[in-house]
Amino acid sequence: MFPSSLLVHISCRCSRRSFSSTTLAVSQQVKTTGSPSKITSFPFLSLSSRRRCASDFRSPINFVTQGNNTYSEKMITIPYLTALTTYFSYGLLFAFGQLRDFFRNLVDWWKASNLQGYAPICLGLEDFYIRRLYLRIQDCFGRPISSPPDAWFDVVERVSNDNNKTLKRTTKVSRCLNLGSYNYLGFAAADEYCTPRVIQSLKKYFASTCSTRVEGGTTALHSELEEVVADFVGKPAALVTGMGYVTNSAILPVLIGKGGLIISDSLNHNSIVNGARGSGATIRVFQHNTPSHLERVLREHIADGQPRTHRPWKKIIVVVEGIYSMEGEICKLPEIVSICKKYKAYVYLDEAHSIGAVGKTGRGVCELLGVDTADVDIMMGTFTKSFGSCGGYIAGSKELIQYLKYTCPAHLYATSISPPAAQQIISSIKVILGEDGSSRGAQKLAQIRANSNYFRSELQKMGFEVLGDNDSPVMPIMLYNPAKIPAFSRECLKRNVAVVTVAFPATPLLLARARICISAAHTREDMVKALEVISRVGDMVGIKYFPAEPKKSQLEEGRVKVE
Repeated sequence: MFPSSLLVHISCRCSRRSFSSTTLAVSQQVKTTGSPSKITSFPFLSLSSRRRCASDFRSPINFVTQGNNTYSEKMITIPYLTALTTYFSYGLLFAFGQLRDFFRNLVDWWKASNLQGYAPICLGLEDFYIRRLYLRIQDCFGRPISSPPDAWFDVVERVSNDNNKTLKRTTKVSRCLNLGSYNYLGFAAADEYCTPRVIQSLKKYFASTCSTRVEGGTTALHSELEEVVADFVGKPAALVTGMGYVTNSAILPVLIGKGGLIISDSLNHNSIVNGARGSGATIRVFQHNTPSHLERVLREHIADGQPRTHRPWKKIIVVVEGIYSMEGEICKLPEIVSICKKYKAYVYLDEAHSIGAVGKTGRGVCELLGVDTADVDIMMGTFTKSFGSCGGYIAGSKELIQYLKYTCPAHLYATSISPPAAQQIISSIKVILGEDGSSRGAQKLAQIRANSNYFRSELQKMGFEVLGDNDSPVMPIMLYNPAKIPAFSRECLKRNVAVVTVAFPATPLLLARARICISAAHTREDMVKALEVISRVGDMVGIKYFPAEPKKSQLEEGRVKVE
């Protein structure tokens, strides 16, 4: 294997060159034409020779005001040498991987084949990335835990005797600070109001209904849950499913088909991508969170009509997310809703990461940005983030929900959501709304907002490149170089801080990152510890691409010297 430490050394030496007069500005390039298989984003590089000074060391930022909130519209700027070393590292890994495959094929050629005439299931190039890149760092992913995913949890240690090809669990556990789980409001651990009611529902209904909703899988809890969810999100009716991913991938093909047009944000979740592909509708994408480009795409395709026939579209649906899970950015919903009204297109809003986490009472981006829920035609969300449970929902008009109950495969053929999981959602929503007789829900919402904004601000002061908007509990820290992915993850784990790292193909090739998820369960002491560890590891790995802001003591010393 090629030593990853050399790649870290190469990239660390170049990571400080953020003040280079030549930088690479990386945004998301999308294709507005093509087949449904093109609904992906690709890294686009543009050279800029603008000189950077001490007052201009961060990426270009435009501030956008939505209601009473101000958010930043930012294009990621990568130092030129950092981009080059990132490409160099991937090229080196690819070259050595191909070389190892060449010698492997030579050895296999001399061995007798045991396929007995069958074609190999995994072909060389198809699983090259897994064998030669992913397996080398797979200890950074899929780490098993042995406790609830609270602010702190137990991570099971694993060992490998074959260079990470296989990992074996040990009996040792490490108590780690949890910065990776979607436990936004802290409901994933034992709760004084939710847990007793969940246990009671388990005794009454047991763990599963063992049936679909249209057969014997609908209990009183399922009916109550749909009423509670509809009231919470501000819609007349709702339909719940047993899995969040399936909510998008199974319902989009029911809503639209051949002759329809889906216009999707270029960075929408994979569940939306697969749902759109399975619908048979024509798919076009617009530049991430850019309403002006959305309007241009809408106008052009309404004017052109359907391919070949140029007939009017049967239906147009614009699909966006409330908070984008890999970017931490909040959707520009008011502008998008206004454009969709103008062109008579339906709005499909995925609130997987925003429902329960943002807004004064936790009702998501509509409440946060002052958008009337009546202007959003289809509202989707999941219960796996803020509510400490599982499953998803679709909320809309009574006619829409009734139609889905007759046609949606997730409702007709899948086992209904577990009764204890349904009770957990009902109870957590009651806590959020204060119907448990306490103010804990309001306190949790205030805490998640304060924690998120504090943590983001401190990371930026330290010199990290942090994506996303204020109020968002999701904050990606840019790593860029592939060797920094395992280095950052492993060094944090050594210091009892568990983080999630994400790279290609989940992100564009250049834009590897660590995704931090903040919880209301985190105390200020937890966040201070996490910041200290991340800062120390950031210095070690070399991911502080911007100069740190001077501390108050350093500023005071500077003033004294000047005087």
